[in-house]
Amino acid sequence: MNQDKKRIAILGSTGSIGTQALNVIRRHRDLFAVEVLCAGSNADLLVQQALEFDPNAVVIADETKYQAVKDALDPQGIKVFAGTSSMVDLMEMESIDMVLAAIVGFAGLRPTLRAIEQGKPVALANKETMVVAGSIVTAAALRHRVPILPVDSEHSAIFQCLVGESSGVDKILLTASGGPFRGFSRAQLATVTLEQALHHPNWSMGRKVTIDSATLMNKGLEVIEAKWLFSVDADDIEVLVHPQSVVHSMVQFRDGSVKAQLGVPTMETPIQYAFSFPERIESHLPRLDFANYPSLTFERPDRQTFRCLDLAYRAIRRGGNLPCVMNAANEVAVQRFLDGKIGFLDIADVVETAMQSAHFIPNPTLDDLFETDNNIRESLIAKSN
Repeated sequence: MNQDKKRIAILGSTGSIGTQALNVIRRHRDLFAVEVLCAGSNADLLVQQALEFDPNAVVIADETKYQAVKDALDPQGIKVFAGTSSMVDLMEMESIDMVLAAIVGFAGLRPTLRAIEQGKPVALANKETMVVAGSIVTAAALRHRVPILPVDSEHSAIFQCLVGESSGVDKILLTASGGPFRGFSRAQLATVTLEQALHHPNWSMGRKVTIDSATLMNKGLEVIEAKWLFSVDADDIEVLVHPQSVVHSMVQFRDGSVKAQLGVPTMETPIQYAFSFPERIESHLPRLDFANYPSLTFERPDRQTFRCLDLAYRAIRRGGNLPCVMNAANEVAVQRFLDGKIGFLDIADVVETAMQSAHFIPNPTLDDLFETDNNIRESLIAKSN
């Protein structure tokens, strides 16, 4: 790798992916440096990160926290900005070599798209960007000749399996842990608690992603993301439940051969791979010891019980703005579950109702998608009040 440091902007630096990305940079300061840090509302952690990594600029999206961050970082000569528009504008900085898009949810779309338009390679951990606007984002990446390097463990695995391959893909085999409720019936799911839903057996993730994993919506979002990242039909993406979370995903080729990427369950590996691609660099992380995994098992998901996965397939098959509708409704429903206002099974009901009643736009523009997202959120919030 070129010994000039790669200067990285991290969108969502205080979240699960952002903090793990900083772990990677911390161990490889000879290769990577932090140029920009962007956070939502966690001002205290943002300040700590900035003091350690000395970025050129930081953004706190919550404008009420601006003064506190500014007062803490001004003496260090670190520029401080506030608001989501600042996050978008800073993507135009010429000194940024790569952008890690790790903001959870629809909020990550605008800054990610601006980074692509400015010719910045994107390490993509924000799957909602591709779910909502996959055709627009991939077209922009082609137009500006910008690589999108997937950071989700499953999509990184698929990407790694495809490197060096020129023959056609027969099928993508997307693995899922099954979450904390694998094997549960609908009757059992009707009484599960928030604490149970947040207790993932294998992965440490943010609250929203953890709930999505429990409902299998996370896997549905990943199916849609995979369609756009790898130019395959949704029907050529098969989800397999793999409770050990060792095989991160697989690709089956035309000749029937299957390639898989395996490793211990940690997000730091795909983050580091995206940062260092096309090279692999040394990692301190534990190596996979197959003796500790005498059995690797696979099973089909229960799509009747975990209906969110089917809703995602339904959305991508119809296309248009329906994945945007689904995503917005899911974000609202998950937040309501986190707030204790609805039950676990209600999440899928909220999403399905929104998909059935929303105005369908077959070929949406970017403005159409923002309007769709806003309308769905406003409608669902009004109904809950």
